Amino acid sequence: MITVPATLTEPFAREALGFLRASVSPAVVNHSIRAYAYAEFLVDRWDVRGARGVRPRALFFAATLHDLGLSEAGARRPDRFEVAGADPAVEHLLDNGVDARTADRVWEAIALHTSTGIAQRRGLLCRLVATGTGLDFGVDSEAVTDGMAADLHDRYPRPGTASALHAGIVGQARAVPAKAPVGSPARYLVEVDDLGAPADIPMRWGD
Repeated sequence: MITVPATLTEPFAREALGFLRASVSPAVVNHSIRAYAYAEFLVDRWDVRGARGVRPRALFFAATLHDLGLSEAGARRPDRFEVAGADPAVEHLLDNGVDARTADRVWEAIALHTSTGIAQRRGLLCRLVATGTGLDFGVDSEAVTDGMAADLHDRYPRPGTASALHAGIVGQARAVPAKAPVGSPARYLVEVDDLGAPADIPMRWGD
């Protein structure tokens, strides 16, 4: 079973989750919590609990807030959605007493979470967030059984997760082309949409 950490019930976590729920759709909220659960699953699988670079609060913030770029505040920013999410996430953390060093590491993990091959080289926090996020879409998910995923989906359903993220990213990019620079996931999704073709993303557990 993919354990949902008790962290979610702590005051700092409730505050951040309240901010998340007020900012993005339920589909994105559930995806973000599942990504966090998968990241914690990887901490144990990789036997890195207590390792330097894995601070529980930083991992929670980076994983759960990684898609804030899909909020209305993120949409108003001209940056690609990853950076447009990292900025308000850090602003929220600093406003709520999180130290600047932790906030900076969270910013990096959020900004790089779609940068495959780069996130994995920027420290354990970035690697955990990028890999945990990918697991929710079935990327390199051999260690996750269908039963484990189904149990997590029972607690945090996936009501059109991929469709919601796809629509949000593409919609923002069409409204503000600067959000889809060459080589970005947003540019790829826009181009795939223009061709009327499906995105080449593993969808092991459906939408």
